[in-house]
Parts: sequence; C-alpha cells; structure tokens
Amino acid sequence: MDKKILIIKHVEQEGPGMLGTFLEAAGWPIETLELGRGEALPESLGHVAAVIMLGGPMNVYEESAYSFLKDEDRLIKQVLKEEIPFVGICLGAQLLAKACGARVMKAAQKEIGWYSVDLTTEGLRDRLFRGVVSPLTVFQWHGDTFDVPEGGRLLCRSDVVPNQAFKVGSCAYGLQFHVEASQEMVEAWMREETSVDGEDILRQGLALRQTVEVQATAIFSNLKRLIESAARVKRVMKVFLDNKGMCRNPLYWDRQEKTLVPKAV
Repeated sequence: MDKKILIIKHVEQEGPGMLGTFLEAAGWPIETLELGRGEALPESLGHVAAVIMLGGPMNVYEESAYSFLKDEDRLIKQVLKEEIPFVGICLGAQLLAKACGARVMKAAQKEIGWYSVDLTTEGLRDRLFRGVVSPLTVFQWHGDTFDVPEGGRLLCRSDVVPNQAFKVGSCAYGLQFHVEASQEMVEAWMREETSVDGEDILRQGLALRQTVEVQATAIFSNLKRLIESAARVKRVMKVFLDNKGMCRNPLYWDRQEKTLVPKAV
C-alpha cells in the first residue's frame, strides 16, 4: 500500500485503540500525529488514504487556547474537497460539523459511560454500518454536541443526545461516541474521572466487552472496505487522466464495492 492512514491525536491518553489495532492488522501503514505535543499537520494529503481524527478534552470553540484547532479546520476542508475518507470521533466529529458550518454547543446532558444509540433509516442503509445490529452499545465521554450540517445525513441518534453520528459528502463521518475505545482505554480514563462511578462503568464494560468488540469489528471492516474502494477509484482516475481519458485497461463495475475498478489484462 503506497498511502497511509493519518491518525490525528489531541492528547496522549486518547489514542486509536481497537481501531488502530485493526488497521495495523489489515496491513495499512499508519502515521500518527499528536497535536498536543506540537506536532504539525501536513500541508499536502497526497500520501494519505484516510484520516482518523480522535477525541480530546478541549472544545472546538477554544481556538485561542489551542491554535491547532484552526489547522484541523483547514485540513478537514481539504479532506472534504479531495474526497478522502474521514472519520471524526468525539471532538473529531464536532470539528467536522464545525468545518461544515454547523453549530457545536453544550449538550443538555453530559454523557460518560455506556449508552445505547439507534441507527436511523439512513444509518441502516449506510455502508459504514452494514451488518451492525441496532441499537449499538457505545462508550460516551462528552459534554458538547452538534447540529447535523446542511446536506448531511443523521446516521445514529439517542434520546439523551439526539445527534450521535452523521455523514457529509461521499465518505466523511462524524461519530460522537468512542467506537475505538478498548477496555484498557476505559480503565485509564476512569482513573482520571471522579464525577461518575468508575467502578460501575468498568463492570458494565467487562460484561459488554464481547458485544462491543464484535460491533466495533463490523464497523472497522466496513471502514476498511470504504477506504480500499476510495483508493481504487483514485487509482482509476489517475490512470484515466494520465492517459488523457484513454484508459488502456478496461473497467468493470464491482457490485459489492459499488465502484468502477480496472480489470487485469
């Protein structure tokens, strides 16, 4: 694979967790940047197959305190323009919403712990959630929420915080919940949080572990196919443009991936 998955961290304790492990096992090279340590975002995304933007304790409207938030806004707009697969988790989802012109604001209720979210009709049809059973059981840790951007599609909802996941364009997703969170990550987070019963949350996590991991693997597998499909389309377009519209290799329609791919000759 000649391109990388770019993973953007904000703080050390919020890493890619199960998602990072899955992508590495799938053979994707990964480049991880931690903005809280002063690492800079790339100016060009020519080497990037997909972007994963993780969570963090800061808020999207704290740009004066965290200057990298403006850089992320620029990068997200570039990702959308170039149609690079994007998944924003928690803060990453809020940054995606903001970059698309939607409001990000305090939620009516803070969510910390295990919650159920429902797939909407759009979510049930979306390829990221193909084969995923609704409702999902997810780990939450956030105090803000977002409006779904104009033209976006709401994929997951809940009674507590209505907007839980959305999609904009062909391949950009915002997930308010932590689909990447492993049991070990939750344990580390709970050691730092005193406003909730961390022991009870950990007990729930142990009981839910198998369900959560099966659910996460299904989502990650769908994401892998989405990234691979987008990469194939870009390769086809490059061949097409390099040959001034005269593609030497015939194309055929891949019904499963719903895209044109070059036929081996």
